Amino acid sequence: MFLEIVTPEAVVFSSEIDSVVVPGVNGEFQVLNNHAPIVSVLNEGVVKVHVHSQNHLVFDDLHGSIEKLPADDKVLTLAINSGTIEIKDNKAIILAD
Repeated sequence: MFLEIVTPEAVVFSSEIDSVVVPGVNGEFQVLNNHAPIVSVLNEGVVKVHVHSQNHLVFDDLHGSIEKLPADDKVLTLAINSGTIEIKDNKAIILAD
C-alpha cells in the first residue's frame, strides 16, 4: 500500500510500504494492505513504518524527523504529537503534528 505522512512543514514521507503501526486513541493499531476504509484520530506517540526496502528512500534535512530503527532496518519511526490517519483504496495519509 502507499503511505504519505504530511506535517505542517512538508511531506516527510511518501512511498510504498508493507504496513504501518500508529498510536490510536485507544492504543496502537496496525494497518495492512487492503484495510477497510477508516478515518481515525492519533495520539502522541511513534508511527512505525514497515518498508520492504530502504533503497529508494531519502534521509536528508527535510525528512530528518524520520529515523531508522537500529534493531530492524526495515522499520522507520516518526514521533508525533497528534494527528489523523485516513485509509482508502490502499492509500494511507497521516496528517501529523
